[in-house]
Amino acid sequence: MKIVVVGTGYVGLVHGAVCSEYGHEVYAYDIDADKINAFASGQAEEIEKYVNEPGLTGIIKETLGKYLFFSSDLKSFIEGTDAIFMCLPTPSNLDGSTNLTFYDAAAQDIAQGVAQRTDKRRIVFVNKSTVPIGTVRHLQEIMDSHGVENFGVASNPEFLAEGTAISQARRPDRVVVGCDHEDDFRILRRVYSQFVNHVRIKYIETTPETAEAVKYVANTALLTYISFWNGVGAKIGEKFPNVKIEDLRLGVTADDRISTWGSFVSNGAGGSCFGKDIASLIYQLRNVNVSTKMLEASYEVNEYQKVYLVDRAITEAGFQFNNKAIAVLGLAFKKHTNDMRDASSIKVIESLLGKGVAKIRAYDPLANESAQAVFDPSHNVLFEKIEYFASAKQAIEGSDAVFVSSDCEEFRGLSRTIEETVRPPYLVLDGRRMIPDFEELAARGFVYLAVGSMATKPE
Repeated sequence: MKIVVVGTGYVGLVHGAVCSEYGHEVYAYDIDADKINAFASGQAEEIEKYVNEPGLTGIIKETLGKYLFFSSDLKSFIEGTDAIFMCLPTPSNLDGSTNLTFYDAAAQDIAQGVAQRTDKRRIVFVNKSTVPIGTVRHLQEIMDSHGVENFGVASNPEFLAEGTAISQARRPDRVVVGCDHEDDFRILRRVYSQFVNHVRIKYIETTPETAEAVKYVANTALLTYISFWNGVGAKIGEKFPNVKIEDLRLGVTADDRISTWGSFVSNGAGGSCFGKDIASLIYQLRNVNVSTKMLEASYEVNEYQKVYLVDRAITEAGFQFNNKAIAVLGLAFKKHTNDMRDASSIKVIESLLGKGVAKIRAYDPLANESAQAVFDPSHNVLFEKIEYFASAKQAIEGSDAVFVSSDCEEFRGLSRTIEETVRPPYLVLDGRRMIPDFEELAARGFVYLAVGSMATKPE
């Protein structure tokens, strides 16, 4: 099949690369010429400036120029295309609604190009971006308004988790395809031929609107479960003496009906999807007069979870942040990525700056550079207080406290680094429960405060 992927962010680049790996002829298009040139170079250091996903660079190197092509000239490869996948950013507006500015601009450009093609074969436009329920009809209207002939519209939401996106794209748990016509289902069955009738992969065909709704309900259910554990499980461990959160989690999830995923308490979930998707669904449901109290509570719990360890440090450990140097470890929203979108560290750092810290000593194994773009001093002079380091040890040196904000594996051995680098009195704030031997830290005079347990202080 000849496939065009419009938008080369995390979703578009991964989707295009994996499709090329399966032998499809894939043209990845983006209006950002610098990105296109970086991807077309096939060089890891250039590609990973934009998307750092394990295994992705290897696929691009292998298929580049054979099955995978990059261009910022859409009209040059529109002839003979079977499917165009829309992989555009759809950020939130201030009221929670979905901003379709990038999506609409791309759809208009595509419509103009496809309307001028000489090859009138059936073409299907596929929404892979997360868009409000019913957007597929909006896409259809745009194509009709430009006189595009012999086309169909479809919804095919992605369910990739960053850090494991390549393995999940190769072996998804499900592929959901929503179309109006059998001709369009037939095209997408050929695109996903390796998954149709698979023994372990659910290949689901439905209406476009249902497919759009699947993504929202799935992400909202996941965030709600995370918020349940952070808002209930973690709080039980923090407020009732002698409750061990790990044992509580094991005892509850021993029931096969209750998932272990999402039960690991933390300082909140970030990333490009959860927050904006639940906000968008709240907005959509309100517009049809449906109560959204449960969804609002899930969203609020998750947002507060990102900063409440800072408040606990003041009330439970008596720590004063004013004029202190604080190390923040883990800047991306999760391990194995450089993606800063909605990362918990953003609110952590903003909260610390609001408390009057003298310096923030930041470190992330992958996201130092992307974090500097987020914390741009030209946007906020307080960001000049942030200094970036090449290791956790360097960030901790000279600090008065450390905040662990992501689940990078290297932070599990942090207690030894802390003991060798700084001396008590010193505060350890563990937003991911990454330090299992915290009691030994307390025995050596350190104060340890983590999600899901009471403060552990020296005797």
